[in-house]
Amino acid sequence: MKKILVTGGAGFIGSHLTEKLLLEGHFVVVVDNFDPFYSSQIKQNNINGCINNENFRLVNADITHAENFEKSLEPYSFDIIIHLAAKAGVRPSILDPLSYQNTNVGGTQNLLEYARKMKINKFIFASSSSVYGINPKIPWSESDNVLMPISPYASTKISGELLGHVYSHLYGINFIALRLFTVYGPRQRPDLAIYKFVNNIQNGKPILLYGDGSTFRDYTYVDDIVSGIISSISYNNSDFEIFNLGNNSSVKLTDLINTIENVFHQKAVILKKPMQPGDVPGTFADISKAQKLLGYHPDTNLYSGLEKFRDWYQASEI
Repeated sequence: MKKILVTGGAGFIGSHLTEKLLLEGHFVVVVDNFDPFYSSQIKQNNINGCINNENFRLVNADITHAENFEKSLEPYSFDIIIHLAAKAGVRPSILDPLSYQNTNVGGTQNLLEYARKMKINKFIFASSSSVYGINPKIPWSESDNVLMPISPYASTKISGELLGHVYSHLYGINFIALRLFTVYGPRQRPDLAIYKFVNNIQNGKPILLYGDGSTFRDYTYVDDIVSGIISSISYNNSDFEIFNLGNNSSVKLTDLINTIENVFHQKAVILKKPMQPGDVPGTFADISKAQKLLGYHPDTNLYSGLEKFRDWYQASEI
């Protein structure tokens, strides 16, 4: 049994990860501030299945308030920090860049300081494919040296990776940054494209298509992402490492919409809009490094993943 702190553990990815860690017998403390970016009741529902597990604790705290969150964690000690908490979303970050900097950079630094003081030498950080920005080299590899972020959100994730390198170098913290590529599945946040598309189609509303539909994304099912995160727990071959966690395939936006229509047996009404600031034309993960060093092998194709999302969505609507 390992004692693991999961920040943002009541969120979409965090709740799936927490359930898996508990299933493997670990002791898990979730820190979440139930940020009103979307309904706190959704997050509460996400972790309802964990509440009665004797190895689970929930701490309602804000990582930007170092003294308060450290005090709330005084009863516990940890072997590992898995840091998922962040202000999410490219477009909202353009409207409020300062709060993204405060939470995603300042909050990450607070957690690294906590790890340093408490001598927690394993730190796993949820970065993002958005750090690659407008990099024209496809697929994107961790060895690509020129990062071209085009949103405040992306820049905060690069900053988190760089902070991790500093703390790894100076204080011996084993820091792993995982660049996650367009995660989807049950419990997906309501602001994300697949959820919004499905919700509008089901309710007879048009879906907004930004651009001409040729943009593409490396859609990765949440269980595959969780598998990659858990694999990184046992990686100790270097003090600092970056891994892509994606599906190693890209899907055009028009093809995504067609697949959703097929899975839900319903046609979409499409309303075209101009491309949005901060959006990149495409994402595509080279996952060879994670395959080799983490044994990471995503095995959920888009159709199967959307079927699982459909089953969850329809059950949650009952």
